[in-house]
Amino acid sequence: ITARVNITRTRHQTLPGSTLLHSPSANTASHQTRSTSTAHLSRFHHTNSITSSKSIESHRASQHIMGSMFSCVATGLGWCFCTAAASLLGSCCGNDKPSSEAPGAHSGRKRSVFLLLIAIAIAFIFQYGVAPAVTDAPVSNYVTDAWLDGCEKYDEDILVDRCAGQAGVYRSAFSSTLFFILAAIGVACKPSANREAWIAKYTLFFFLELLMCFIPNEPLFLDVYLNIGRVGAALFIFIQQVILVDLAFNWNDSWVERSNKAEAEEVGSGRNWLIAIVVSAAMMFITSFVGWGLMIHYFAGCPDNNAFIAITIVLCVIITGAQLSGGEGSLLASSLITLYATSLCYSAVSKNPDRDCNPFLGEDDFLGIFIGVGFTVVALGYAGWSFTADQTFNRDSQDEIENSNFDYRKKTETTNPDGERKVTGVVTYGANNEDAGGDEESPSGGQNRSGSAGDEEAVPNTFSNSWRLNVILAIVSCWFAMSLTGWGAIKSGGTAANPQVGDVSMWMIIVSQWLVLLMYLWTLIAPRVFPDRDFS
Repeated sequence: ITARVNITRTRHQTLPGSTLLHSPSANTASHQTRSTSTAHLSRFHHTNSITSSKSIESHRASQHIMGSMFSCVATGLGWCFCTAAASLLGSCCGNDKPSSEAPGAHSGRKRSVFLLLIAIAIAFIFQYGVAPAVTDAPVSNYVTDAWLDGCEKYDEDILVDRCAGQAGVYRSAFSSTLFFILAAIGVACKPSANREAWIAKYTLFFFLELLMCFIPNEPLFLDVYLNIGRVGAALFIFIQQVILVDLAFNWNDSWVERSNKAEAEEVGSGRNWLIAIVVSAAMMFITSFVGWGLMIHYFAGCPDNNAFIAITIVLCVIITGAQLSGGEGSLLASSLITLYATSLCYSAVSKNPDRDCNPFLGEDDFLGIFIGVGFTVVALGYAGWSFTADQTFNRDSQDEIENSNFDYRKKTETTNPDGERKVTGVVTYGANNEDAGGDEESPSGGQNRSGSAGDEEAVPNTFSNSWRLNVILAIVSCWFAMSLTGWGAIKSGGTAANPQVGDVSMWMIIVSQWLVLLMYLWTLIAPRVFPDRDFS
């Protein structure tokens, strides 16, 4: 700045043409001044850069410390969460029974039924989520080719979508069927296998589901499993009717027994249970009457529907009259069977593919799905939980069980030198034991502890009916596959709420209704036709 001022003064003092401003000494002074200023600026910027670098490093260090603190906290919380989750899974899916305690008929039933529900949910996801995404995929790869294998023969896009959706259902159903068959084989070899290693079993099941996504549709799903599923589903329909008839009788017997117990404890208190029986029966009859009226109003007019509704009303009146005219059966059982038959009739007419006979064709039939799923859940729950339901499928082998029970008791007894028998194990098996198979109900239910922990091999396989539970669930897997796909019929009338529209589904449902009505009617008239036989 001083140099510039001096130069300006010199300019005003010198004459024109003077060369003072351009003298070497002036240039040198100006250059030195500018160098000094540049040096000061450089030092200033260098000092600022050092200060800025230190601030950045300090800020980064503080961020690193805070990140480390949050990371430590997150790691600790994650460890606690994983530990709690592992403990929860171990409690829900593990086994707290000693190896010396023999399994009951229902070992692992809760976890098995829950796995079946997972399979049904995955089937819905595959059918109405994954399959449409595969058919609409802009590019083709191995997975899309596997899901569309065998569906190219259909010209309409909606039929191709339905074919891919049905293949998705078969994938989930085949996984659950295969799982329960393997579980049944394992339980047949080792009675306690059905209550062990459930975390590993669930993992295996999910790997099966994932593996099925990469297998082409033909021939495994659209050919082989489709026919296997039809046979298994037909068998389940028969089993389901047996379960419902058994449920109807035992529901009434259970409430009558509770009434007797309450009456024994306090005179007059048993009437509450009897009133509950009458009220429940009346409500179910009224619901059935309303259902008949609605079906006549909405579905009458076609020969098939008229015949289905008329046969339903006639058979329901016959079974109720047969029950009231004799000592067999009960009003509660008759009302339950009547309500069930009415729901099956509605399901059948709502599956009629003729648009003139089915005013709700193509609409979301939520009521039909609710009724069908509701009764199915009841049947599955009763099959998996009730010891009576287990006896329903094992009456032919009760003598064998009792003989094996007697032999096993003899093996658990020893003789003292004084000639007295000493029991070395408590066995609670037998057809009349209420606690049999109750190893999941309570810590003391169904206990069968041998003298040592190494006596697991001494447990006779005859006493474990868990393999039969797995077989039933495998059959149920076939049934839900056919139920969601209309028994394999490729048609475009079904929706997510009503996937069963079609002639095959309609006739299978109405035939199952006739079966349950005739079966219940036979239980009422058989003791009269053959009075010398015991039908209890």
